[in-house]
Amino acid sequence: MREKQDEGVLMTRMGSLLHFLVDGLCICCLYAMVAPFGVVHLVGIFITYNVLAFGTQPLTGLWADTMGWKHWLLLIGDILLAAGVLVASLVLVVSSASTRELVMFSAATLLGLGNSLFHVWGGKLTAVTTGNDIRALGVFVSTGAFGLAVGGLFFSWPLAFVFLLLICLLSVTVIHYGEWREMGREAWSKPFGWLLVLAAVLGLMLFVSFRSSVSEFFSSGIVKNEYMILAIGATAMFGKMAGGWIAEWLGIVRTLVVLLIGVAVCWLALRRLADGYWLMLVGLFLINCTMPVTLYLANEVLKGREGLAFGLLAAALIPGYLLVTM
Repeated sequence: MREKQDEGVLMTRMGSLLHFLVDGLCICCLYAMVAPFGVVHLVGIFITYNVLAFGTQPLTGLWADTMGWKHWLLLIGDILLAAGVLVASLVLVVSSASTRELVMFSAATLLGLGNSLFHVWGGKLTAVTTGNDIRALGVFVSTGAFGLAVGGLFFSWPLAFVFLLLICLLSVTVIHYGEWREMGREAWSKPFGWLLVLAAVLGLMLFVSFRSSVSEFFSSGIVKNEYMILAIGATAMFGKMAGGWIAEWLGIVRTLVVLLIGVAVCWLALRRLADGYWLMLVGLFLINCTMPVTLYLANEVLKGREGLAFGLLAAALIPGYLLVTM
């Protein structure tokens, strides 16, 4: 039992560090690729990347649930990420505008698919090795937000290749130490009837879309200088991380009630304040605290299909993202 707990802690730590590096790599590479040529390609490139990175996760999540040697997901994801970085770097040498556009969209596709495989691998890894510990779930999902802030703010080709090298080295370490990699297909326990499962999953997906919109409301009102970008990323990270510990202490229902009341208070107060950056950060922190709660509940409803659970909640982010982007 003690060895199982130690493995869960170790895998959560390494998965969280990989989450920071993978999200940081993808955003860093995309910005480094597009920045020298203006913003004309920016929207299309990022829509392509995000739709593939998040929209394909239900499919890659199902794959994670059914394949035997789970770390193939990580290895294939690493290969796709490496290919994405190498293809993206071709923009430095191609001269034709049409060829450059093809390179950009190809790189965004490879990075998006690699990111998708990593996320369902990490979500499944954390849930299985920790027994769906809500604190571990919060820690794993938290670091990506800060990786996006760091990668987007300090983007450069050297940083992208450093991120890629660290991802490869850490992936080898994970595979070496992880006993979980050879688990076969798990049985789906179906703790509820089909109708209740469907209703619960749809309800959680709707809440995730709502959370995405609320997060955008709080973060969009903040002037984005480099310090505030890091502050927003850190706030989202610590919110997701803290949410699991708060839920462990208060329980699921009371945690959601307290957090949503706090979010509502922040929203109402902001309507009366002309300058409330600190209040926006508080609201952003509180709404992000609900992240591990929704993931924990999805894993419980889809027990044995944690990859699918992670993927469905990730895909629920797409509608809100597209509304903000377009």
